Amino acid sequence: MKTAMVTGGAGFLGSHLCDKLLKEGFNVICLDNLVTGRLKNIKHLENNPRFSYIRHDVSKPLELGDDVDYVFHLASPASPIDYQEVPIKTILANSMGAYHMLSFARLKGAKFLTASTSEVYGDPLEHPQKETYWGNVNPIGIRSCYDESKRVAEAILMSFVRAYGTDARIIRIFNTYGPRMREKDGRFISNFIFQALRNEPLTVYGDGLQTRSTCFVSDLIDGMCRAMFTEGTKGEVFNVGNPDEHTVLEVAQLVKKLIPAKSEIVFMPLPKDDPTRRKPDITKARERLGFSPKVSFEEGLKIMIEHFKKNMEEVGKE
Repeated sequence: MKTAMVTGGAGFLGSHLCDKLLKEGFNVICLDNLVTGRLKNIKHLENNPRFSYIRHDVSKPLELGDDVDYVFHLASPASPIDYQEVPIKTILANSMGAYHMLSFARLKGAKFLTASTSEVYGDPLEHPQKETYWGNVNPIGIRSCYDESKRVAEAILMSFVRAYGTDARIIRIFNTYGPRMREKDGRFISNFIFQALRNEPLTVYGDGLQTRSTCFVSDLIDGMCRAMFTEGTKGEVFNVGNPDEHTVLEVAQLVKKLIPAKSEIVFMPLPKDDPTRRKPDITKARERLGFSPKVSFEEGLKIMIEHFKKNMEEVGKE
């Protein structure tokens, strides 16, 4: 039986990946230092004999005697609120974390995948963004602790591929949403749902005409696994997301409609260096991995709204 390690496994994406790997028959080792991850995300797995959790900071070397066949490196704060609150920890998770986990994978002879981000493209001058685009990133801006450290992680990975022949690949994740997102993580979809459920004003930054392409979590995890397990992906980079593009204002209006909510929409100043357009070109993932998003935006929003409602009800009973 193969063993997969997931760093950041108690986070939003990491916990869903643990679920998927267990369902596919893997032993799963979850690493997380709980800077932004939550034990409640993996509580349902604690009695599974094929699952284990280790509290570990990936910016420190990992010593583990177990055999590991696959390493999925997801550990990093990922929302603007989080990484601006802990910028140094973010930089270290993505730089030293990448180095230590790649070193661990090399020692174990394991295949490796790093979860990079569409933020490496910055405020893009190319639309949609292809993997060949080098990006337009402010290296000293307020978001640079995340954007640039992810670019460093990619550089470290490719150096391991070239220097040591490590079987590693990169996925660049575009906006993802779904159950287990934190209600106040600062991302626009979770913000809108949380605010609308409380009939609070929905805060739209800028004029709301900036666009985002959003992928439901199950589709994202499918693309991630395809990148890891498809033969011939060593040293490759794949955009993983859904090219279905919406303005932020359209999303706010749809959330109001689906809940439904009496909330008004209020406009706030656009944060510095916030990208105005973001849309993946997933041609490469379609052709090489057979990846194709399945969940429509409205369908995914309905699932996420029900999850948020349930969580709010449970909190109210405590």
